[in-house]
Amino acid sequence: MKSSYPTTPDGRYFVVKGRLWRCANPQLNVHTKERLIKELMQGRREKGDAMRKGDALARELARQHIDRVKHALGERGPTWWSDGAPDWNRHMACNSPYAEWFFQLNSGK
Repeated sequence: MKSSYPTTPDGRYFVVKGRLWRCANPQLNVHTKERLIKELMQGRREKGDAMRKGDALARELARQHIDRVKHALGERGPTWWSDGAPDWNRHMACNSPYAEWFFQLNSGK
C-alpha cells in the first residue's frame, strides 16, 4: 500500500499538513500489518458511528481500540528503531531535524 504522503528519508515518518506522523514498523510481516490495518479501519468506523449516535461510551471504547492497534503497528508507544534517535511524532516538520528535507521537498528541489 503506497502512501500519497511524503515519507522522511529514514522511513520513520510521513508528513500531513506539515506534521510528522510515525510510520508503522517496517519489520512487521505483511499479514500482521494487513490484519492490524483492517482492525484500525474497523475501530475508526466504530468511533465514527458512536460519534454520530452521540454514544460517549462506545466512542471511548473505539478510541481505546484504535490506540491499542496503533501501538501494535508501532505508530505509538516505544519507537520501533533502536539507534536511540528521539521520537518526533506529531511535531511540525519545520521544527524538527527533518526541516531542511521538508523545505527542499516543498520548494520542488
